[in-house]
Amino acid sequence: MNTEKVRILVIEDEKPIADILQYDLKKEEFEVRCAYTGAEGLRITEEFAPHLVLLDWMLPDLSGVDILKLLTEKYSMPVIMLTARGTIDDKVYGLSCGADDYITKPFDLREVNMRVQAVLRRFQKSESEHGKKEGMHIRHIKDAVIYMQERTVIQCGEPVELTPKEFDLLVWLVTHPRFVFTRNRLLDEIWGYDFAGDTRTVDMHIQRLRKKLHAGESIITVFGVGYKYVSEKN
Repeated sequence: MNTEKVRILVIEDEKPIADILQYDLKKEEFEVRCAYTGAEGLRITEEFAPHLVLLDWMLPDLSGVDILKLLTEKYSMPVIMLTARGTIDDKVYGLSCGADDYITKPFDLREVNMRVQAVLRRFQKSESEHGKKEGMHIRHIKDAVIYMQERTVIQCGEPVELTPKEFDLLVWLVTHPRFVFTRNRLLDEIWGYDFAGDTRTVDMHIQRLRKKLHAGESIITVFGVGYKYVSEKN
C-alpha cells in the first residue's frame, strides 16, 4: 500500500500518547489526525475518512468498544485497539467486537508501526481479492446473497450487518465449500499470521455468523478439527 496516501485516525484521550503516535506515524509518511474523545473521533471519521483507526479502549465519554461497534457497523476500515487491559479475556472480547488487532500498553512504537503495516497489507489484499470478483454474487447460505464488491450481504431482501472480519470469514468459507479449516488456519487466513489473539476469536465470529444468517446447518463444526461450509447443493 502506498503509505503516502494512507490516512490514520488516532482516538486516544491521553494527549502525550496520541501526539507521539502521530509524530511516529507521520515519519512513515502517513497522514494522521488525532481525536481525544469518542465523539470527536466519530465526527473526524466522517470528514477524514481514515483508512485505519487506532482506538483507545478507555475514553472519557464513550467506551472504546462502543466506538468500535459503531465504526464497524458503518465503515469497512480496519481498527486496532490500544489499551492497558491486557488479559486474554479482554483481548478476545475486543477482537470479537470487530477489532482487527490489539496492542497492549505500554507499547513499543516499532511494534505499533509493524502492526499498522501488517493490518493495512491484509486489508488491501482482501479488498483486491474481492475486487477481482466485481459484479459477481454468491447464493449459498439459504436465501442470502453475498455481493463481493460492495462487501454486503442481503437476506430475504434485507441487509445483514456484518463486521469486516465476519464478512471476510464468511466469504472464505463459502468459496471453499466442504474443506475443513482448523481454527489456526482461519486465524492465519483472515487475521494474519502475526495476529495477537487466540482461537476463541474464531469461535465467537462463527457463532455470530450463524446467528445473523440463521446458518447453523451450513457452517458446520467438525469436532476436534475446526469448521467447514456445506451448501444445499453439496
